[in-house]
Amino acid sequence: MTNQEIAKENIHTLYNSLMAHPDKSNALLDITDVLSQVYLTLETAKNPEVLVNRLANYIYSVGFGKIHLNKSEEQLLIDLGAYGQRAGWNSVYRGDYTAKAEFFNYSDARKYARV
Repeated sequence: MTNQEIAKENIHTLYNSLMAHPDKSNALLDITDVLSQVYLTLETAKNPEVLVNRLANYIYSVGFGKIHLNKSEEQLLIDLGAYGQRAGWNSVYRGDYTAKAEFFNYSDARKYARV
């Protein structure tokens, strides 16, 4: 299994685990929307490491203090962050880690995940 496939599997597992939380705050729903979008676009992304790095940073910045991750969810996020570190400097250039819109494309049919 390639590193990209492992990252995609980790995204899928983290998504399912977060959706099983009993109370779904806005922050949690935003994170799951972004997880599903990254899952769908990871294989066609020009630089998948950059996308996963932005995803990990987004989850850390949006979820900090708002959601509680259990040990397995935290480990999945750590693994995604480790994969995203391969992006190097490319991930931090002109990126807003708190903007959900960074992960959605105007030409994408699935622009608004929860509508």
